[in-house]
Amino acid sequence: MTTTLRPTEPLQHAADGALSRHYQVCVNSRPVGAVHLSTSPVFGPRVAQITDLRIEEPDRGRGRGTVAALAAEEVARGWGCRRIELRVPADAGNALRMAVALGYVHRNRGMEKPLGATAPMLPEGSRGRPMTEAEFPPWSERGVAAYAQDWAERGVPADEAAARSRQDHARLLPQGRATADMVFSVLEHEGTRVGTLWVAFVGDKGFVYDVETDEAFRGRGHGRSLMLLAEAQTIAAGKRVLGLNVFAGNTPAERLYESLGYLPVGYSMYKDLL
Repeated sequence: MTTTLRPTEPLQHAADGALSRHYQVCVNSRPVGAVHLSTSPVFGPRVAQITDLRIEEPDRGRGRGTVAALAAEEVARGWGCRRIELRVPADAGNALRMAVALGYVHRNRGMEKPLGATAPMLPEGSRGRPMTEAEFPPWSERGVAAYAQDWAERGVPADEAAARSRQDHARLLPQGRATADMVFSVLEHEGTRVGTLWVAFVGDKGFVYDVETDEAFRGRGHGRSLMLLAEAQTIAAGKRVLGLNVFAGNTPAERLYESLGYLPVGYSMYKDLL
């Protein structure tokens, strides 16, 4: 049997050069699933992303998804892409195993934690306060550089990583510190600044965009205090779920989040196209 991709629409061209196309996955011309392939809205036309790949239940477990993914990679090469990305839900074990077998590399994972109605208490001597107007610019500058470095260390060329970091920060913070639904905090312990926190409220959830213990105070439990502060702020805003992303290889952070009850909800992965 032959598994192929059949376009269901003309190739879509956006004004900025982005490409997109939907396909049926067919076995001997019989539709068994669907694929949506596009170029990245962040990294541009040299990076493709599989935004949807589905095989109907009766045809699963027969390698259809693997062949469809490989076919999507060939289409992406034809578009001139040099990298392809996808996101796998945490509960899709077969899809995750398939992606690993095809050479996709785990870049980061999304995690979430359901919250109760009672805000956690910070350790004695610790308190959170709003980040001041004077503290915001140097914090933001460091954050843009650190975020770009995180991407660069995980397969993204330095120029693309820097562009993504600037673009993400500009999109998320159009009014800077005054952007609505964003909370910027400083954690103090016994009157001394020990870390910073950026929490956003989106829909019915909170999201930790940045949490950092100042270098001189690492290894003393302040990262846990910062996350407890994030949970307290989220509960105070009336939200009952807190999410975050953690880059692969950041073992201390992964262990901290797991110990606090955060569970994976999705894996972002990538593969270089040769």
